[in-house]
Amino acid sequence: MRTTALKKTALTIITWAIGIFAAAQSVIKVDAPGIVAADEQFNVTFIIEGEGRPSGFSWTPGDGFSLVWGPQKGESTSVSIINGKRTKSSQFTYTYILMPKSTGKFELPRATAKVGGNEISSAETSIEVLASGSSSSSNSGHSSSGGRSSSSAASGNISSSDLFLKFSLNKTSAVIGEPITAELKLYQKVDIAGFEGAKFPSFNGFWSQETASPNNIEFHREDVGGQLYNAALLRRYVLIPQQAGNLVIDPAELVCLVNVRTASRTGNSIFDSFFDDGYTTVRKRISTPAAHVHVKALPAGAPADFCGGVGNFRVSAKLANDNLKTHEATSLIVTVTGKGNVSLLEAPKINFPPDMDVYDTKTTENTDKSTGGTSGSKVFEYPFIPRSSGHFAIGPVKVSYFDVSSGKYETIDAGTLEFDVEKGAATSASSSSSQLVMPDRKGVKNLGEDIRFISSAIPSYSFKTGFFVGTWYYWLIVTLLLVAAAVVWYLLRGIESRKADVAGSRNRRATKMALARLKSAGDFLKKNLYSAFYEELHKALLGFVSDKMNISVEDLSKENISETLAENGVTEELAKRLVDLIDACEYARYSPDGGHEAMNTHYNEAVDVISAIDSMMKGKKKNTASKTAVTIVALMLTLPGVVRANADVYLDSLWQKGTAAYTEGNWRESLDSWKAVENTGVVSPELYYNIGNSYFKSGDYAHAILYYERTLKSRPSFSDARYNLEFANSLIQDKIDVVPEFILKNWARKISYLLSSNVWAVLSLVLLAAALAMLLIFLLGNRRGLRRAGFYSAIVLFLMGAGTFGFSAWQRSDYMKADYAIIISPVSSAKSSPSAESSKDLFVLHEGTKVKILDSVGVWKNISLSDGRQGWIQESDMEII
Repeated sequence: MRTTALKKTALTIITWAIGIFAAAQSVIKVDAPGIVAADEQFNVTFIIEGEGRPSGFSWTPGDGFSLVWGPQKGESTSVSIINGKRTKSSQFTYTYILMPKSTGKFELPRATAKVGGNEISSAETSIEVLASGSSSSSNSGHSSSGGRSSSSAASGNISSSDLFLKFSLNKTSAVIGEPITAELKLYQKVDIAGFEGAKFPSFNGFWSQETASPNNIEFHREDVGGQLYNAALLRRYVLIPQQAGNLVIDPAELVCLVNVRTASRTGNSIFDSFFDDGYTTVRKRISTPAAHVHVKALPAGAPADFCGGVGNFRVSAKLANDNLKTHEATSLIVTVTGKGNVSLLEAPKINFPPDMDVYDTKTTENTDKSTGGTSGSKVFEYPFIPRSSGHFAIGPVKVSYFDVSSGKYETIDAGTLEFDVEKGAATSASSSSSQLVMPDRKGVKNLGEDIRFISSAIPSYSFKTGFFVGTWYYWLIVTLLLVAAAVVWYLLRGIESRKADVAGSRNRRATKMALARLKSAGDFLKKNLYSAFYEELHKALLGFVSDKMNISVEDLSKENISETLAENGVTEELAKRLVDLIDACEYARYSPDGGHEAMNTHYNEAVDVISAIDSMMKGKKKNTASKTAVTIVALMLTLPGVVRANADVYLDSLWQKGTAAYTEGNWRESLDSWKAVENTGVVSPELYYNIGNSYFKSGDYAHAILYYERTLKSRPSFSDARYNLEFANSLIQDKIDVVPEFILKNWARKISYLLSSNVWAVLSLVLLAAALAMLLIFLLGNRRGLRRAGFYSAIVLFLMGAGTFGFSAWQRSDYMKADYAIIISPVSSAKSSPSAESSKDLFVLHEGTKVKILDSVGVWKNISLSDGRQGWIQESDMEII
């Protein structure tokens, strides 16, 4: 029962906090038209959403508008329950009907209200008032009038100014190939019930592309020559002229069904007025005038490499594969990017070297559809097969286009692509004497692609024991946190005990009481009251000793005072000064007046003695505490940190040597340099990745896959290594179906690898420290609510700490496991038992295949494939990841 009550209380607190936060986030929204007519009444609605009920709403229409009616208050509440969670939201509205006082542009004043004690306000809203042209209320959505437009009042009389189509062009003069934007809009002041018989232009002489064709026609207000209209976009096009001359765009037509007022009829049945609302629907055909565009021809003297482009472009070119061999297919990829008639660009003319078979160009368009293909890029892929080895060059790759802004042709150059072709496998006589047999491009793995480049930046090296979690210093920090929490608990409990200790309290208040009495004695000193001064000074000294030593005044004697002070670390000389001062006070109380100077001397002596004794006794206690603190700090400082040392100069030189060799294409030299770095005992994901690339370039796919796997084992988020691993796996012979991991375990693994193992380990320590702090609050708190919060927070933080520790340990366990290997032998036969003579061959594996090690017997390993098959393979045929 108590647990249920605690849960209900916590839920109430959370709900209350969420309510306050929601109220603090509330704003006042304004719903008002942007354009109105001078003779139009219109609505302005202020909307407040949230759970808190607003109060003190205030708003005035300002100088530009008259208040016709309002405010009308509205309230709506919605409650939803999803998966047992109840959500409530409320909306409060304040609606006013306004009438403009004059024409012009006006700002609506801000509305203010209070929600949950916080004041909120609306944003300033601008409204333009036009001289005339009331819109149809059925379409504007903000007019307060209940009737229809005045222009439809006359039976069947719909003027061209009340309803018309408009076809607009952003330019009426262009050159061939220059994009033009066209829009077809409907403007109305009447009540439209529907449309039919739409006819759109055919755009003869233009290449056209629709960029906007709304299914639902939506009206919005527009100012047309000082008149207010409801306007709707019907179509938007991109037009590219294909011929010179004065091109005519055909008119667009549309039949609108308009509701118009009919004249009232007399002498008819009484039921006519009941069923007839006084309106009828008429058909009104409207059309646009023909549009004219003057198109100029492109200037003469176009370059030979002109691709038909008009606009502004840039070009790039590359080979799909840098390592070319004879009789192997590859591609030249040319990309033209920019703004203009991108969709109409033609493939650039490329001059290929002789003895190269070039095939049909493949074109890919990557343009923004919303611009009608006038922005983006167009990729041209030229497949070719070199038939001879040697050094070749393609290009220069040039593209010319017409720049409208400068009015002349521009040429862009992607440069010349130089490359070497090595000798490949010889073709058969039949294939050389007959037609060329092209490979099935769908069956070729990653045609025209390559592995990603090496990591050139010098990495941060670490040794193979670089995991923080599970180390002795990790557990030492955990132990210190627990000990520190226990010490804090003990000390704070001691403080509580000290508060309840009367003798201790007297000791701590001794100096304060003595100073208070000395202040009274000082007042008597200023007034030169001899007997009263020494009486108060004597009380101050005896009271100080009594409280400080926890001895009653009746038991005080010179011997007791001296012995007790000595036991508490006070020097003999200081104790003698105190005793002598007490004797002087007793003597002066019963002797004649010794003068003001003696009184002042004794007063100063008392202040010095009390201060010195108090400091000396506190110093003894503080010294002991300081020694303890220094010891703890010294232990903390001696903890070895997880420090990553800077790379040695020798390692840096080897790394840079390998990078330079790889860039120059010396794969074996780069491999030797990076293997030398690995042999020093350091590890790095970048090092494994580069070694894998060198093996791949050298044609050793098995070792390339091995090192890519090691890269991902040390850093699972290494995207380049994952890409190269997939690329290398596509080139090996064995294709084995992989059984997917359980989805929950897969999710947990992805979460685990969001951060490194060491980061998770540090987080676990931080959460442990926070959990211990909450536990101390629970154990030592005085208030029930504080202890409850500490209890639940400690549980949550302990669970989170355990989770982060689990993620860290999971990564460490995965890294330390040696249960996966890569087959490095060209061909390896899996046996039914760990014997070469008395076993059967089960299946054959080729280099590069990944296997899981289940058991070991001598030089034989029991392995399992990802599809579940098992067998025994010799240890020499594989290498552990």
